[in-house]
Amino acid sequence: MPERVETIVIGAGQAGLSVSYHLTQRGREHVVLERGEIAETWRTQRWDGFYLNTPNWSLQLPGHHYAGPEPDRFAPLADAIAYLEAYGRAIAAPVRTGVEVTGIRARGDRGWLVEANGDALETTNVVVATGAFQRPHVPVVGDTNVFQLHAVDYRRPEQLPPGAVLVVGSGQTGCQIAEELLGAGRTVYLSIGSCPWFPRRYRGRDLVGWAIDIGLMDETVDTLPSPAARLACNPALSGNDDGHDCNPRTLASAGAILVGRVERVDAARVSFQRGVEENLAKGDEFEAKFKSRIDEYLQTSGTDAPEDDAATVEQPVPPPRIEQLDLRGAEVGTILWTTGYRPDFGWIGVPLDDGYGWPAQQRGVTAHPGLYFVGLNWMHKRKSALLLGVGEDAEHVVARLAGE
Repeated sequence: MPERVETIVIGAGQAGLSVSYHLTQRGREHVVLERGEIAETWRTQRWDGFYLNTPNWSLQLPGHHYAGPEPDRFAPLADAIAYLEAYGRAIAAPVRTGVEVTGIRARGDRGWLVEANGDALETTNVVVATGAFQRPHVPVVGDTNVFQLHAVDYRRPEQLPPGAVLVVGSGQTGCQIAEELLGAGRTVYLSIGSCPWFPRRYRGRDLVGWAIDIGLMDETVDTLPSPAARLACNPALSGNDDGHDCNPRTLASAGAILVGRVERVDAARVSFQRGVEENLAKGDEFEAKFKSRIDEYLQTSGTDAPEDDAATVEQPVPPPRIEQLDLRGAEVGTILWTTGYRPDFGWIGVPLDDGYGWPAQQRGVTAHPGLYFVGLNWMHKRKSALLLGVGEDAEHVVARLAGE
């Protein structure tokens, strides 16, 4: 007979471990199934030079807040993995590593059957905590003989063939990798869309602290203009080198060549849409509105803060405007897609899709008794997938699971 466990948690990242913590606090039997090791996505889907974009003090998983000597610095990849490993040990999470879940099937009143490693486990409850996104997204825009890869497979500049690099996408990942490539002496063409950017610091403080105080982190999903907005890019910035601004304007100043959104790729050239200037203006406007919101908060709350001492330098778009790029003539050796990810839950054998690829749920609770989610992007709040906020949703889901 299949092994039976009261609750199965799928995924041992920050979401799954947070769920495990709250289940243990309530004395609920459970196991956490992980296809690799704890923090597997962090190990296999980040580049070597990755840094967290949130400061160390915001490492706030339930029962294990950061208490180290450098609260205002930013953790490199190895430290982020070590933090999650230490958390798993501290809460004695019952993690089974090397167990890949391939399917979940409903069994009516008998709960759920979880298929993993060619075997099956029976359970009353399943909590899916497989990450904010699962499937790398690459637009279908044509083909070329130039080497291409998605950011999920990028590790370091030396991995790429010689030559210039066309980085497609100007969110956090695209801008940070473009900056790394520039530092390695590569010529970088950065294809930008409408992704905005945050100031790393404003009026003497990091943006994450301001985002909490002004309520940005606690904005709920119903405040978005549409459900599709959950797929929007994260505003660009960087935690590298103690944190700094990193966006198309700063990158243009460092030597990146800005081009528009990719329209088509063929064997010899890439065509770009117009709109670089307009998208830069949108980014400037987004940053200005964020600063204005902080200014209003300071005024209404009576809080003191130093005036902004950052010099504002208008960075013009480098001429000439490029609408087509001859890949051979420009000596482009790589097209690097930093175009994000999409949800992928087709392996779950019940109707779930809300029309946008996400599972239909209310703060992690689905219409299918015993099936829950934690760690989705914008699952309930802006911070739902972050180390700063995932614990809140985990506690809510476990409380519902326990009938509280």
